[in-house]
Amino acid sequence: MTDPAIADVPRKRITTPDGTVAELIETVPSPLPERGSARTKARKRALDILFEADLRQADPLAVLAAHLELDEPPVRAFTGELVQGVVTHQAEIDEFVEASLNPGWTLQRMPRVDRNLARIAVYEIVHTEVSDQIAIAECVALGQELSTDDSAAFLNGVLGAVVARQR
Repeated sequence: MTDPAIADVPRKRITTPDGTVAELIETVPSPLPERGSARTKARKRALDILFEADLRQADPLAVLAAHLELDEPPVRAFTGELVQGVVTHQAEIDEFVEASLNPGWTLQRMPRVDRNLARIAVYEIVHTEVSDQIAIAECVALGQELSTDDSAAFLNGVLGAVVARQR
């Protein structure tokens, strides 16, 4: 009995070398899953640049400039805004993060990915018109995708504390 969902799908019969007859069903490839908004991609790229600078102990603006010059892949304007904003306000941002950590934790103890994601989110929370919920959700989603299993919950807690301190 043929599945009605594939009844009209083109088929092709082939015979294998051992004499078995097989029926091949042509399928249409499923569309690729959405890969995020342009702003999400810009945040991820800003994270890449800040992470690279942190790892290499380099100036993030110099790393940004190198990526802008290379332009492969192109650096979005929002990426540059995030990197420059984090660098400009880094001392203040780091104070917010440090004040929101549990006792015994320091900024330097945080995984690099988490530290730089938190910096981007705090910059957006404190210095942009992006809603707190969006900044936190984007940060948590990237942490879940790119960092440890515990990072999403950790970042959510830290950023929730930052927002509470802002009120």
